[in-house]
Amino acid sequence: MDFSVGSGEIVSIVGRSGAGKSTLFNLISGLLTPQSGCVEVGRRADGGEGRIAYMLQKDLLLPWRTVLENAVLGIELYRKVRREDIERARQMLARYGLDSFADAHPHALSGGMRQRVALTRTLLVEPTLVLLDEPFSALDYETRLTLEDDVMDLRKQNGTSVILVTHDIEEAIAMSDRVILLGGRPACIEDNIDVRLSTSGSRTAVSAREAPEFRAYHSRIWNGLRGHSIQHAGASA
Repeated sequence: MDFSVGSGEIVSIVGRSGAGKSTLFNLISGLLTPQSGCVEVGRRADGGEGRIAYMLQKDLLLPWRTVLENAVLGIELYRKVRREDIERARQMLARYGLDSFADAHPHALSGGMRQRVALTRTLLVEPTLVLLDEPFSALDYETRLTLEDDVMDLRKQNGTSVILVTHDIEEAIAMSDRVILLGGRPACIEDNIDVRLSTSGSRTAVSAREAPEFRAYHSRIWNGLRGHSIQHAGASA
């Protein structure tokens, strides 16, 4: 398997259960060591080493820590938290409408609010690459759309690269510049789809789903997951 993710690019990986998506993420994040080959992370704009942040389906907030303390936990794991880190955390929480909850504990938050805290914790480490492992699957539809927009805004604001693993074909198409269909044993790339959508105004989670090309991309991925011959109507690999 060989693929790359460009700076500021969002790539979704979809595949049947057991296709190797979680193993791939564990290899990229360094939780597993490849038996052969290598995984390389590009350097930061300032020349420093690239950094990976991994966000899971569960928010994994520590119940005994406040929202603010949970938000800075990622920084705390690799260096001492500074005053400016606290200020950045407060600003990011405010951007997500959580400024009034900074001193509350996780039990006081809804599921969507908890995931926003988890996203804040992920972004505060200023990652080069964010790995998202079905982070929104347990949330209600409206909250999912909002958080999809939050992730898409990352590359606009920070040039962050994102790899998303999801079983939701619509989510993959709406959020991504490219969708990779994973399959086979051993795992291989069965399709590599550039997603180009015609939207009215800026691309959002909602406007992407309303694009005229959306259904063609959906059919191509769905047929690929079902093992049918892949039709390239409306999209080019």
